[in-house]
Amino acid sequence: MKIDIKIKGSAGHGFTITPAIHEYVTKRCESFAKFLQHDPNALVTVELSKLTEHQKSGDIFSAEVHILAKIGGKSSDLYSSAERADLYAAIDAVKDEAFEELSSTKAKNTTLDRKAGAEVKNILKGIK
Repeated sequence: MKIDIKIKGSAGHGFTITPAIHEYVTKRCESFAKFLQHDPNALVTVELSKLTEHQKSGDIFSAEVHILAKIGGKSSDLYSSAERADLYAAIDAVKDEAFEELSSTKAKNTTLDRKAGAEVKNILKGIK
């Protein structure tokens, strides 16, 4: 699994990726490994940004996760995003959302595989 961390938009708004942020994002993305362990080419792209327009007061941070991988034997392209007043809270929220999406996708693909396998087994037995 490869983790790519980027700043979305212009970096001139006083927002850069520090080693602490990089380590925090990497630790949070490691929870995806159990879903992506069978795909060595899995790509997790994390985009962080500081929104500068259309808010009344304070900073708003955005975190987005884009996952390209084979999950449950099928290629998947998953996207999650979150906006919070704190960068670390945005990272946690998007991690939770992406984790739920990964879990759901794996469950759906596994169920479809089992149904297809049962159908083939029934055909081979001559039941249908």
